[in-house]
Amino acid sequence: MSVKVAVMMAESTGGSHQTVPVERLRPGDHSCLAFADVEARWQVLTTYTRTGLARGEKVLLILDPDDLGDDDVVAHMDCGSGHVEAARDSGQLVLERNTSVYLPDGRFDKDRQVATYAAVAESCKREGWPWLRGAADMSWALKPGVDFDEVVAYEAFFEPMLADSRLSAICWYDQRQFSDHMVAAVGAVHPIQVMERLDAVHVTRFPNGRRIAGSAELSTRAEFVEALRETLKQRDALASFHFELDLTDLCFMEAYCAGQLISFAAALPEGSKVTVRCGPMLELVLRSLGSDAVSQLRLSVQEEP
Repeated sequence: MSVKVAVMMAESTGGSHQTVPVERLRPGDHSCLAFADVEARWQVLTTYTRTGLARGEKVLLILDPDDLGDDDVVAHMDCGSGHVEAARDSGQLVLERNTSVYLPDGRFDKDRQVATYAAVAESCKREGWPWLRGAADMSWALKPGVDFDEVVAYEAFFEPMLADSRLSAICWYDQRQFSDHMVAAVGAVHPIQVMERLDAVHVTRFPNGRRIAGSAELSTRAEFVEALRETLKQRDALASFHFELDLTDLCFMEAYCAGQLISFAAALPEGSKVTVRCGPMLELVLRSLGSDAVSQLRLSVQEEP
């Protein structure tokens, strides 16, 4: 698959690729993270790593040789807890450099790389790890002699492998190094896009509904409330309408934001129905704030995998 074809795919599919906070990644996911803020990237990777370690998974981080040294990476993610350091000492956390992983002899071979990851996943299985979660800095793809079309083809070829393996992955691309054209190309062949920041919200429109992902907290309060206001504003003061609000990928909602949702729904004309899809924790927050007393609001609770 060429870069041109991949970009055309991105333009034609539009919102068909799901954007999620890193906390919502699941086993088997093949995701892409495009970033411009290095510190925000470290926050995302730290959350991803510590979540995997807490779940008893093996974690493989593949960094650029010019990035932080291994000891600094561990210290940055450990925050004095000792858990990340212990994980590296035990072999649960493995740190590698991308040039040695992807360009072991100075060149990139798509088939060899897929076979390498398949072997690593199988090794983890033999060692007793329930899953391997990997994350890789893709800056190696800019090295002289690497054909970026082959990189895009590799990303597309790699996707089906994850469905039947014990592996999930984040491929991260620095937007300061890769062109918009390149980022669009690799984004097109990743079914999942990871949000660049932990403290952000992402709104997706669909017919008769909206999906809001991320975290509704103090730093994102204004953005979240404005998204709700736009979503639930009364087009006709007398006409009722039915609407779906998908919050299953909202990792956190503060009480103020939850209260605003209830208030907006309560202000809708009688006969209106707003169906909120959410997880058990958000259900608890909404019900504790009185959502059951609002006839226009219905909760559809989705059990988290």
